[in-house]
Amino acid sequence: MDNLLRSYLANHHGQMFALLKKMVLINSGSHNKSGVDAVGRVVAGALAGCDLAVEAIETDATGNQLVVRTPCRSSGAGGVMLVGHMDTVFPADTAFTGYREDDTRAYGPGVIDMKGGLVAGIYALKALGAVGRLSRIPLVFILNGDEEIGSGNSRALILREAGKSDCAFVLEAGGLNGEVVTSRKGNLSARLSITGRAGHAAFAGADKASAILELAHKTLAIEALNDPTRGISANVGTVTGGIGPNSVAERAEARLDFRFNRPEDGQALKTRLERIVADTRVAGTAAVLEIISGRPPMPAGDANRRLYTRVQKIAGRLGLALSPEHRPGVSDANTIAQAGIPVLDGMGPVGGGDHSADEYMLKASLSERTLLLACVLADFAD
Repeated sequence: MDNLLRSYLANHHGQMFALLKKMVLINSGSHNKSGVDAVGRVVAGALAGCDLAVEAIETDATGNQLVVRTPCRSSGAGGVMLVGHMDTVFPADTAFTGYREDDTRAYGPGVIDMKGGLVAGIYALKALGAVGRLSRIPLVFILNGDEEIGSGNSRALILREAGKSDCAFVLEAGGLNGEVVTSRKGNLSARLSITGRAGHAAFAGADKASAILELAHKTLAIEALNDPTRGISANVGTVTGGIGPNSVAERAEARLDFRFNRPEDGQALKTRLERIVADTRVAGTAAVLEIISGRPPMPAGDANRRLYTRVQKIAGRLGLALSPEHRPGVSDANTIAQAGIPVLDGMGPVGGGDHSADEYMLKASLSERTLLLACVLADFAD
């Protein structure tokens, strides 16, 4: 079976990179619904002819979601779940456009985060179909269009399908040294808005109700929540406010990010943050906290370790290096972990520079990770 799958992928090497280029050249920033939907149509077209049911779920605010099922998954639950996202962080007016390759790397917006992962998922299924194994695997493949902005519209679908599954694999980028992700931190993203009382700076007295001054006090208190020894990070990432140097700021705003390893640390962070917001240091000001998004931690439990061991044995059989990784960033794997099933992330090809104009994929890793994924999925055949 391994050699049959390897031979199929070798014979379709050029088609894999042609599909990658086609998707990368479509801007699919999270807020570019038409672009995300266009990527979805490309995915559906690439899977045409396979023994799969492909359903597009219409979504108004963000790109449509795709649900791909094998026949034996369509008739019931159980089996394996794949998850990938079609959106990128690059907006429609980004200056980072185009696709190019050199001897070892492919470059372009979303090439590794995560259109390379989508190609791996697509061609793993196509290879399994070509060798007559696909119809025997109870599998659902969810492709969402809003992961980079918190998966607000797709979270319920992901949780529902995870609840019907025995395990899951997420196609984010693998680590540069062959890592797959066995655990992730949780996160909380928030907006802090301060209102004060406007006035001319030249006439401001001791009772100056500056929104910026109040935000400065709160910034120091929020940054004091950092606790590296417990894996807790707190960051005031952006600050805006005021209308000019000679005016007392009536409004100020900050965007906040928090990371944590344990659910109880996340709850404690939220409680302490609410206390900071309620503690007014500058008379005449008021603060409002808005939670933008959040994901729970993905713990490295016994079930994840057993699933990793199963995948590692297959990788060893294929001559591929593999190692476990705890990753501080979040993904849809955090959501899947809520369903209580084992999940591995970072199953996609390898690269770096994601979320930047330096984004790249190591070309050799596309075939390697596609082969690994196909062999792993074949291991779940009835």
